[in-house]
Amino acid sequence: MGPRDTLLAGFAKQLGHPRGRAGQAVVRLLNNVNRGPVTGAVDALEIRRGETALDLGFGGGLGLDLLLRATEGGTVHGAEISETALARARRAFPKNLAAGRLVLHQAGMAELPLEDGTIDAALTVNTVYFIPDLAPAFAEVARVLSGGGRFVVGIGDPEMMREMPFTSHGFRLRPPEDIEKALADAGLELRRHDRLGDGPRAFHLLVAGR
Repeated sequence: MGPRDTLLAGFAKQLGHPRGRAGQAVVRLLNNVNRGPVTGAVDALEIRRGETALDLGFGGGLGLDLLLRATEGGTVHGAEISETALARARRAFPKNLAAGRLVLHQAGMAELPLEDGTIDAALTVNTVYFIPDLAPAFAEVARVLSGGGRFVVGIGDPEMMREMPFTSHGFRLRPPEDIEKALADAGLELRRHDRLGDGPRAFHLLVAGR
């Protein structure tokens, strides 16, 4: 592997699991590059005041902030495998953590430390590329969702993402149809397939529910 590929592979690895000083830079970057998709995902959840929400793989923490605002007194859970991202969130939201409005978990999507049926709205944006098997992950989301709960999965268009040089290093670029099937297999009904932006390569938001 040449120097360029080594650099791209390292960047791809940091996107999947930010660590150390390089990871700190990556989580800051994520808030910028994911602003449109994360905002769109929160809007698609149509959150009501007082609901309990969950951001899976929250990265830089933008989704946590938007969910805290949207729930207006409800509780927001954030699940992350990255200690670097968790440490950033602890620094960013001390008052919400102290008040119990925000609860952080070091956990992957397939092993959520949450009770059955306790989440009204959940989202995950630009994370499923790093999950080898969607079945246990989506089954776990279905378990924690309440009756009538909603789940939004956000992914970049696979054709567009294949043009990014770092995605050849460990990214799983599934077509939206595969993700829709995985949602259905987990008992989640696809309600909408929204697109953010114009053209055939616009970002995908898959909106499912119980």
